[in-house]
Amino acid sequence: MCDYSLHHVKSRPAKVGDQLTTHDFNLGTRGFAASEDKNVAVCVLPGTELSLASEVTCVPRVFGWRTRTIHQTTAIFRQINEGWPDAHHDALEFPDGQIVLLTLLTEGQRATVLQLPASAAETKAPRKEATAQQAVPVW
Repeated sequence: MCDYSLHHVKSRPAKVGDQLTTHDFNLGTRGFAASEDKNVAVCVLPGTELSLASEVTCVPRVFGWRTRTIHQTTAIFRQINEGWPDAHHDALEFPDGQIVLLTLLTEGQRATVLQLPASAAETKAPRKEATAQQAVPVW
């Protein structure tokens, strides 16, 4: 999917093997950009498996905090906060259970699409049951 704030950006769906880069689209959000054109947002389906080129770095939500590093190089794309229409929804879930909003990743990080979801059922919810409080990422 592409976050609500990217609906006015040229986009295309993700494909297996795509090389994606986190990009600031100057619309109040970051998302995945196509390797062939950084101005094209790549919309990823929830449940898509990604391989990251390096450990993930995130920008702080509060001014003055330092950049945070997540020591993981694989993730599953998720949609969170779906009950909040004006909130960011695109997120990455890491093997250790951390969920990070895509818009909080620093610009220029690279990811490869490993596998698209096999069915619509996989796209709906994270692997484990999550309460509403757990679905809101700390970062």
